[in-house]
Amino acid sequence: MGWVLPYLADALVVVGLVVMTVGVYGLIRLPDTYARLHAASKIVSLGVVSLLLASTATGDPSFVFRVALISAFLVVTTPVSAHVVARAAYLRGERMEGRQTIDESGKLEDGR
Repeated sequence: MGWVLPYLADALVVVGLVVMTVGVYGLIRLPDTYARLHAASKIVSLGVVSLLLASTATGDPSFVFRVALISAFLVVTTPVSAHVVARAAYLRGERMEGRQTIDESGKLEDGR
């Protein structure tokens, strides 16, 4: 079992880097604030937590509590902060871009 942990840690690092790379690509390519915010929250929740799990797979028991605490903090605060930023963008009047976007709030006259 001891020989599996380094490979597991390496796989988790690769998964974290792939998720973060795709997320950064999404930050650059996505059209509006709301879609970019979605990509940014996925970078934190999936990419960083995967890297944190890789650090626990190295086998150092002193990291386990810290990593669990950091992961729990990120999982709890990421959706809250994304909601606050999206609400601020909405109250500022940011529109969603795209052909098939629908504003269900009824605030916009033209329905875009």
